[in-house]
Amino acid sequence: MGVVEDLADDLAVKVIEASKATDNPKLIDDVAEEILKTSSTTQEAFLSAVRVRLSVERAEKYLAGRMAKEKPQT
Repeated sequence: MGVVEDLADDLAVKVIEASKATDNPKLIDDVAEEILKTSSTTQEAFLSAVRVRLSVERAEKYLAGRMAKEKPQT
């Protein structure tokens, strides 16, 4: 990834963690708005990183649940 994507992804990790710790999902949008004040490119990279990370997290939870329900075939 490039510098913008790397920095945006690092920030996304921190903001997602803070959002969960404070039980405030709006924090992600607030940070995105703050980023937009100086760089739309960085905001797009940040929001993309957030979406990817949250969707992967959701998919992993789904997969774990499915695997827990599946019975091993013998």
